[in-house]
Amino acid sequence: MKTASVPDVLQSLRQKAGERFSTLGWPTTRLEQWKYTNLAPVAKVQWRPAGGGGTVPAGITATMAGRAAAELIFVNGRLVESSGDAGVIVRNLASDPGGAVEEHLGRYADAEGQALVALNTSQFVDGALIEVPANKVVDGFIHLLFIGEGDGVWSHPRNLIVAGRNSEVTIAETYVGTGAYFTNALTEIAAADGAVVDHYRFGNESRDAFHVGALYVNQRRSSSVTSRIVTLGGALVRNEVVGVLAGEGASMVLDGLFVGKGTQHIDNQTTVDHASPHCDSQELYKGVLDEQSRGVFDGKVLVRPDAVKTVSRQENHNLILSESAIIDSKPALEIHNDDVKCNHGSTIGQIAEEPLFYLRSRGLGEDEARNLLVYAFAGEIVDRMKLQPVQEEIRRVLFEQMPARLPERREGRR
Repeated sequence: MKTASVPDVLQSLRQKAGERFSTLGWPTTRLEQWKYTNLAPVAKVQWRPAGGGGTVPAGITATMAGRAAAELIFVNGRLVESSGDAGVIVRNLASDPGGAVEEHLGRYADAEGQALVALNTSQFVDGALIEVPANKVVDGFIHLLFIGEGDGVWSHPRNLIVAGRNSEVTIAETYVGTGAYFTNALTEIAAADGAVVDHYRFGNESRDAFHVGALYVNQRRSSSVTSRIVTLGGALVRNEVVGVLAGEGASMVLDGLFVGKGTQHIDNQTTVDHASPHCDSQELYKGVLDEQSRGVFDGKVLVRPDAVKTVSRQENHNLILSESAIIDSKPALEIHNDDVKCNHGSTIGQIAEEPLFYLRSRGLGEDEARNLLVYAFAGEIVDRMKLQPVQEEIRRVLFEQMPARLPERREGRR
């Protein structure tokens, strides 16, 4: 499939963003929001874009064609396959010169202040445009599959999801690949009055790959958006969610699960901006860190002066499986009026001895018992997912990773 070039209407946006990235440069640990994640290994690589064309690499099994109402497949950021018909606009973002693209693209993501957003805006070639008209309920879900392939290759997928008044849509993004590549992905969601958007992002990148993924959400009156992000792969991964509750009565749910081992580094940054009255947000992120991996949760809930009757709860719970694993947890509330109900909490712990002893007393070996408890801890996030095909795929990968720890753990005890 030939990929259309970016329309002229986007060129000014791209040029301005490119100039801004040149000014900002790569983020460093001197910046507060990057203090836990060092991008120096990414910045020093002379990245190159992939060539045109391309096909789905052999051995990639993450497609959900036949189960999804519609699916777009991208290889190194370029659209190579599309299938299905969801009854709404689902097409290559770069091929649409106007309409929703002109109205919404770049309106919510901060290309002025965030270097990686500026880089994406200046470099993206393809991405998904999903436009749901008012009062339309999409039957099934829309799947976006992003495949990275090759050493030294970078890609910058850009997605725009526009949900019209009182519409409903479910979208799943999956990231997989082989090689030491870099994916810098960005998705913007505009949810109109009463719209319902259920969004999934599953990161199972190559263990040699770098991934930065950002999700920017703007919600209007009485809209509802759910974001579920699961990260199991990648050498260095940073997930960022910025949600603005811009209309009265809007609600947002943020769920996250990150599982690291070896020397993986997984950074999760979330911001929920309560900009209007009578809005609520619920956030639950869980981390499992083994061996020399490091996890980060940096979450902020901002309640503005006029956002009275706000209800917000933010939780981060982490399970540490080795003495070398590290978690940095920093939940925060910034509240500018008194008429709110907000709380937050963070826990960091190891597997409790009592349930471990109970399982072993029922005939399970130590490794099997530990894996079962880890799986149950992580499974709370997966259980909350309503999209069964994605839920099943995450369970499969999560389950396969459990036995992989056993030989290393046994060696560590000898």
